[in-house]
Amino acid sequence: MPGQREFCDKLEQATQNGEKIALEDALRVLTDPEVPLLPLLDAAFQVRKRHFGLGVRVHILNNVQNGLCPEDCNYCSQSVSAAGDIPVWGMKSDETILEEAARAHASGAYRYCLVLSGRGPGEERITHLAQVVNRLKQTFSMEVCLSAGFIDRQQAQRLKSAGLDRYNHNLNTAEERYGTICRTHSYNDRLSTLQAAKSAGLEVCSGIIIGMGESPEEVVEVATELHRLDARSIPVNFYVHAPGASLGEQNRLTPELCLRTLCLFRFLNPCAEIRAAGGREANLRGLESLALYPANSLFAEGYLNTSGHSADRTMAMIRDAGFTVERVDEH
Repeated sequence: MPGQREFCDKLEQATQNGEKIALEDALRVLTDPEVPLLPLLDAAFQVRKRHFGLGVRVHILNNVQNGLCPEDCNYCSQSVSAAGDIPVWGMKSDETILEEAARAHASGAYRYCLVLSGRGPGEERITHLAQVVNRLKQTFSMEVCLSAGFIDRQQAQRLKSAGLDRYNHNLNTAEERYGTICRTHSYNDRLSTLQAAKSAGLEVCSGIIIGMGESPEEVVEVATELHRLDARSIPVNFYVHAPGASLGEQNRLTPELCLRTLCLFRFLNPCAEIRAAGGREANLRGLESLALYPANSLFAEGYLNTSGHSADRTMAMIRDAGFTVERVDEH
């Protein structure tokens, strides 16, 4: 319908002009079936193209430490409340991390993401992580992101001094809903870590998991909060039940809703790196390549305890869709 296409054009123009998107319009992106998907994707693409061109940044994640987490996040198979049988290992050796970084770099990774289970690092672990980050930055032309739980400003400053580019700590869901997915820490605990990272000069990487029972209003709330935090990297995760996780099966997502969510995050965070993150393969299915219209980054080679597409397959999808693989050493 022409009127609905005009709505998509209005969103694009408002975003390009730096205007705030009204709550009513943001909700329509997610909920109004009369707003056609393809014009919506094109409008989000025009915003994405202005800031990032046709480039796609591929992230490769290294699960540096797995299991034995004291937190009870009910979507996670590493949670203290999870019933699944997952492998458990302590922090990998520096040599292993460097070897896996070499493979990630050779595969075309723009950013190497180190993830450790647990509530947060102590001072000895921060010292060790700073040394690892420094070696990575001296050896490879890749950006490095770290996700190691709760940190304070002093710890963030030490990591920044070592060369860390970004710190990841996902909000995951809206403040009022947070208590339904975790009881061992609060939404404000997560905000404090993000604020500590930002105050130390680290770029903030933080995102959402959709499909955990949240309302459209709550999705908009998270996207708005991440704009307020000036999150430079926003992973949009699509819930997939991890064996043993107490949240269980949800089955609330469709490929169209996933794409509409990516469009919403692009309109509300036009300058941010929007990533089609965990669960994109299972939830976007045959429409996976359309995620590249609003999003400009992807994960390859899997996640923490769930598999994903190989780097070769991911790179092929990017090029087949008419986009280019962006690399740090090309800047």
